[in-house]
Amino acid sequence: MRTLLLLIISIILTAGLALAVPPGKSLKFSNSPMGTVTFDGKLHKDAGNSCKDCHNKDMFPKMKQGTVKITMNEIYAGKYCGVCHNGQRAFEAKTSCNRCHVKQ
Repeated sequence: MRTLLLLIISIILTAGLALAVPPGKSLKFSNSPMGTVTFDGKLHKDAGNSCKDCHNKDMFPKMKQGTVKITMNEIYAGKYCGVCHNGQRAFEAKTSCNRCHVKQ
């Protein structure tokens, strides 16, 4: 029984790591007509953020790409990326569209 429990815990931890953005990698969100948004985990880490700053029950509860629908209205209202990208902690999303949205 104990071995089975350890195996289950190991599988859960490994699955969680597989969903994280590893060093040197990025996530691309290409569903916006404004252009592709690329999330660079290293850039955010270098800015002093940790994964848990965003991946928590209040901001991005699920760590799998595509599991949370994000709209610009929500970001402008201070949700999701807008928690930081409000012009105080990081550049303001409302006035800096091309810093995230890049047309290919």
